Amino acid sequence: MLSPTRRRFPRRAGAAVAAAAALALSACAPPVAVQAADDAANPLCAEMMVALPQELAGHALRPTNSQATAAWGDPAQVVLRCGVTVPPPSTDPCVGANGVDWLAKEGEPAWTLTTYGREPATELLFDPNAVPSSTVLAEIASAAARIPASGECSTLDRSIELPAP
Repeated sequence: MLSPTRRRFPRRAGAAVAAAAALALSACAPPVAVQAADDAANPLCAEMMVALPQELAGHALRPTNSQATAAWGDPAQVVLRCGVTVPPPSTDPCVGANGVDWLAKEGEPAWTLTTYGREPATELLFDPNAVPSSTVLAEIASAAARIPASGECSTLDRSIELPAP
């Protein structure tokens, strides 16, 4: 007959092996390839990155292969890069969500939204037909606001406040 210690050891070892296998399998998913922005090493990007939501518009956060970047969804539905070039004054449409201004550039199929009045700037790329822009902006606003505002859009209706989910 096995002693009680020996009976428990295989169960503990089995649990440890199962946990290690689960960790190894989750690490097998390749990270999303995203090119880092020129100012990705800015400490303010780090402030924002630690505040990013684990889920955005119903998509889980995934690992990326470069600093100050994030991606949500499999395949990636939303991609974020912090440290992009700060946009100059522009006539591009400006939208605001919960105190953060974004310049919007509509593309096919992806849109690019770049924070305005914050340095370093943050860029979001997503397909608005797959992910609602209002949801993305509302859910990312508290993280983006970690980079202090030094300016704002002059044509924005300041009465817009999107509910955080």
